[in-house]
Amino acid sequence: MQPSFHPAYLDLLDNGLLEDRIRQAQKLLSPCTLCPNNCQADRAGGKVGLCRTGMLARVHGWCAHPGEEAVISGWNGSGTIFFSGCNLRCVFCQNFDVSQGKGDQEMSAQAIAAGLLELQSKGCHNINLVSPSHVVPQILEALRFAALAGLRLPLVYNTGGYDSIETLRLLEGVVDIYMPDMKYADAAAARRYSQVKNYPSVNRAAVREMHRQVGNLQVNAAGLAERGLLVRHLVLPHSLAGTLQVARFLVEEISPDTAVNIMDQYRPTYQAGKHPALNRPVTAAEMQSALQSAQKAGLKAIMN
Repeated sequence: MQPSFHPAYLDLLDNGLLEDRIRQAQKLLSPCTLCPNNCQADRAGGKVGLCRTGMLARVHGWCAHPGEEAVISGWNGSGTIFFSGCNLRCVFCQNFDVSQGKGDQEMSAQAIAAGLLELQSKGCHNINLVSPSHVVPQILEALRFAALAGLRLPLVYNTGGYDSIETLRLLEGVVDIYMPDMKYADAAAARRYSQVKNYPSVNRAAVREMHRQVGNLQVNAAGLAERGLLVRHLVLPHSLAGTLQVARFLVEEISPDTAVNIMDQYRPTYQAGKHPALNRPVTAAEMQSALQSAQKAGLKAIMN
């Protein structure tokens, strides 16, 4: 990261507003309304939500990740922390061992903060929060400890895209880069394959809010993202992801210059083999059709 970079959260820390955000976020834990699942669990009182997470965040691990987009991973890697208990239940999840909580552990805010500082010490270009939607209070508390101890990296909010507007607004001036999935254009497909209600409408509202906060992706002279929105869209077999509809939404309601990674790495992992429509990889023809659809819709900043 360039020496001149100033992460947004430092201003909130300096004026005391970060403490206020922590308190506001903690109030959403009981009954839990942090994410659109709205499960109402008393997480502050020792219960767990649909995310199988209580008061403490569950962490699978962290590393300098070289495999994200080039503007995120750079040459030293993205400082990635993997939270367990994803608020989606995708039958084709390629990280199911992480998202479903195998080998994870509950961690205090201080322990998470120590992990963030360790990633910074390794030369990572940013802090990449994977599956953060259900642990925003814990992230904010850890961020305060880490920032007081010298954390100066941009924050990447790496989400499945099923996010609450109320929770996202607590992150304004905290998150530098939003990196949401846009998985589906069809609510029935989302319900069938990710077990959530109203995904397209919730997802689109979330992306609107993210873009309102940070705008289009900004990349510095070294080729690293410093601020803005980067959308991920995984192409699925049989056009189940609705690439054309997603692209039209981005062009018409966000910006034709929205950075979008149209991804071809779908493989029938986890429980996908039980679903006939998902039990094979995406073909080269399907991938080409998806890219052509995005271009036809008018997207100008397609990554692939």
